[in-house]
Amino acid sequence: MTKVSLILTTYNSKNNLEQTLESIETQDYDAIEVVIKDGGSTDGTVDVIKDYHEKSKHSVIWESKPDTGIYDAMNQGYQLSTGDVLVFFNDVFTGPSVVRSMVDKIESTPDCVGAHADLVYKDGEKIIRKWHMGDGSIYHGWMPGHPTLFLKREIYEKYGLYRTDMRISADYELMIRFLKHKENKLAYLPETIISMFYGGTSSGGLKNYLQSMQEGIRALRENQFSILSAWWITIRRTIKVLLQFT
Repeated sequence: MTKVSLILTTYNSKNNLEQTLESIETQDYDAIEVVIKDGGSTDGTVDVIKDYHEKSKHSVIWESKPDTGIYDAMNQGYQLSTGDVLVFFNDVFTGPSVVRSMVDKIESTPDCVGAHADLVYKDGEKIIRKWHMGDGSIYHGWMPGHPTLFLKREIYEKYGLYRTDMRISADYELMIRFLKHKENKLAYLPETIISMFYGGTSSGGLKNYLQSMQEGIRALRENQFSILSAWWITIRRTIKVLLQFT
């Protein structure tokens, strides 16, 4: 079976982590490796990780030491992983067959480099935003939902990891880096597979969104898009995001 590495990054997030781990345990796919990179938590998160390491039905690799931010933590998590398909995951799966369905989608789609799907942002039980992008092109403002991205390891080996000089948009920059080469295709599963905790760095208010937009323009420019194209793509992407709010 294709081994899937679910790479979690944590820092003083005990309650959310417990929900995430419970979600992983419900999965009916056997070849899952859980990689947890903790930033040196002091709120009991490490105790949750240790307990999960002992009791989980999956293979668990974990480490707790300081990092310089979420993208540094994600890069460190990648280095700990051994899976064929990688998922950077910190939220909740919407059902027990999500991993199986995504692997099936990848394996049944010739020449794809991975797959993506839909997600919802939730504040408690209230849905704040629905991420439904479908298929598209980054040249038209489309962007796959990064938490839903099941990506083959070979893409990271070829294009590199996440840039640590960006605070919010290094995931977008990585996607630009490999999707601007149009031969790299993503399969799309038209299902909501993840319920995402609302209020993280990229969804934490207008100031963060403006910084995300600024970093997004920079990411496009540094990947050989003209300033006019970068602004046009960003405007279209912003409109698509605004239409997601309920």
